[in-house]
Amino acid sequence: MTRVLSPGYLWTPEGIRRGWSVAMADGVITALAPAGDLPGEPFPDHLLIPGLVNAHSHAFQRAFRGHVQWTDSAEDSFWTWRSRMYAAAGALPPEGLQAMSALAFLEMAEAGITEVGEFHYLHHQPGGAPYDAPDELARRVIAAALDVGVRITLLRVLYARGGIGEPPALLQRRFCDTTPEAALMAVERLRQGADPRVRVGLAPHSIRAVPAEWLPKLAGFEGVIHSHVAEQPAEVAACLEAFGCSPLALLADAGLVDERFTAVHLTHPSRGDIDRLVSAEATACVCPSTELDLGDGLAPLDLRRRARLCIGTDSHAVIDPFYEARTVELHARAQAGQRNVLSPVGDRHGLAARLLGIATAGGRRSLGAPEGAIAVGAPADLALLDLRRPAPAGMPPREAAGVDVSIKGLPACYLGRHRDRVRRSANRWYVDADHQK
Repeated sequence: MTRVLSPGYLWTPEGIRRGWSVAMADGVITALAPAGDLPGEPFPDHLLIPGLVNAHSHAFQRAFRGHVQWTDSAEDSFWTWRSRMYAAAGALPPEGLQAMSALAFLEMAEAGITEVGEFHYLHHQPGGAPYDAPDELARRVIAAALDVGVRITLLRVLYARGGIGEPPALLQRRFCDTTPEAALMAVERLRQGADPRVRVGLAPHSIRAVPAEWLPKLAGFEGVIHSHVAEQPAEVAACLEAFGCSPLALLADAGLVDERFTAVHLTHPSRGDIDRLVSAEATACVCPSTELDLGDGLAPLDLRRRARLCIGTDSHAVIDPFYEARTVELHARAQAGQRNVLSPVGDRHGLAARLLGIATAGGRRSLGAPEGAIAVGAPADLALLDLRRPAPAGMPPREAAGVDVSIKGLPACYLGRHRDRVRRSANRWYVDADHQK
């Protein structure tokens, strides 16, 4: 079935167009033309943009939003937060993980996100025993994304230890593989017969969680590779002490840092790291809401100015891709002590185009996805923004008369029907650090 939308404004690779229509069929954009030549359903006060991309998500962490904004210690930090996160991770059975993932993905869709990179590291039962179906939890997360209607790149995580030279703690055993080959085999199983809306990549969790001798065995992997890199000063210090180099340098020496690689966070790079990332044409994924929430620090100004960037909502303290993209610039202003830091000189619309590009094309590149511009032949992964109100909608609100601007052909009423079901299901598994509710 062909649908035609006639928004007031259209964001294309050639810039903003007024009074144009977009025709879609079978999930692909089939035509672009002036609305007079191609009449469609009118949205005069709306802007149609490519769907936004959330390149870094831990969907299960939606389960304890709001429950970690207090402390019983004067030294609350990323590391104490991490212990509470592990407790929440241990509380979710497969059906709970699927319910919480669906809630996170639903909120993404409502925020204009049509594609997510899910950095997935819940693999086994609490305690570390595998499920009878070894990929049970990964398939639950994929099912949640498809149920809501967002594309997913399942970034299958490798995790083996609690820190450099440390065995995994009890609460980490649920994450752990015994060999790198086990993780690679899991990726191949997940790829077999996958829905076309699903891709599977690889994610060595971090230098602290993956033995250095495993890394070269991943270099031949065909697909995107993501890793947490230099998120905390303690991680960098431990890597320097153990290996005499930075986490990014260790990954690069293993052959992992190239155009398919994404360094998540990189809030504390060492000397030469940004040059290394830029010369490799790799990507940095900044997650401002989480980096602020966890006290990680700010991505360096030089990284913002020079590197290929994408954004992620990470721990889902907030799911708002426009906030994440806007903060890329606002943090840079605070660091530089000036305005319009990332804006091309003399281009009145250049800053908006760059930030929107980070939130769309930057994420697609990071996930190995097709280009998502509004152009004939491109996927019809679109978001419609109502310029009369500040909130975006990945699928239009009810008053949009069921118009489909989603990746799956889901009309607006789909979210209306399923929103309450998803939230009721998730409420059963909404947990704090220690107790299931």
